[in-house]
Amino acid sequence: MSAAIDEKEYRLDGVKWSLITILVGGAIYGNYYFSAEPLLYRVLVLIVVAVIAGGIALQTAKGADFWALAKGAKTEAGRVVWPTRQERNQTTLVVVAFVLVMAMLLWGLDAFFGWLASMIIG
Repeated sequence: MSAAIDEKEYRLDGVKWSLITILVGGAIYGNYYFSAEPLLYRVLVLIVVAVIAGGIALQTAKGADFWALAKGAKTEAGRVVWPTRQERNQTTLVVVAFVLVMAMLLWGLDAFFGWLASMIIG
């Protein structure tokens, strides 16, 4: 029974995605056509069109799924145990030190093999 309700709720998804495509295409063409107008006006129009297209997209099945995913991700981000400032700084210093040591090691190997190749080639 819920499948029938879902089909009724999202039955015009094809029309909605077509409308979104037309809106985005029109915004791109309008931005090109009105290229002589000030940039501020063109950006404001593009933002308004993006908000309208996003609102229409959220009314589709995929949009509803995306919104549920975004809400779930926000909930999960709140559950994450973030490192303390000291842990973050120590980890960053360890990574930087490791990168520097590896860079020096690779530089030394490169210099050695370059010297070895020049000795063999002459």
